[in-house]
Amino acid sequence: MSKITAEHLCRSPIIYIRQSTTYQVANNLESQRRQDGLTERTRQLGWDDVQIVDDDLGRSGAGTARPGFGKLWAAMCEGRVGAVISLEASRLARWP
Repeated sequence: MSKITAEHLCRSPIIYIRQSTTYQVANNLESQRRQDGLTERTRQLGWDDVQIVDDDLGRSGAGTARPGFGKLWAAMCEGRVGAVISLEASRLARWP
């Protein structure tokens, strides 16, 4: 039994990818591999058209504008999102 319904599948899934510093983006390759694996997992769950929001790579959550999060938030408020996929849900909780 899956909690993913036809209603979820008719909307786009969005994978939100973020690392706080440019150093992490350049050197934390394991995290990048895990985040890249989210696309395949999302397809396994039933979605074909996977959207990736990676505009916030290398941006700290402390007082820095995060346009990718704003894009994600807008899509959610408009009801266009079937699922939000992220390695770190805490990344989504820090709204400036």
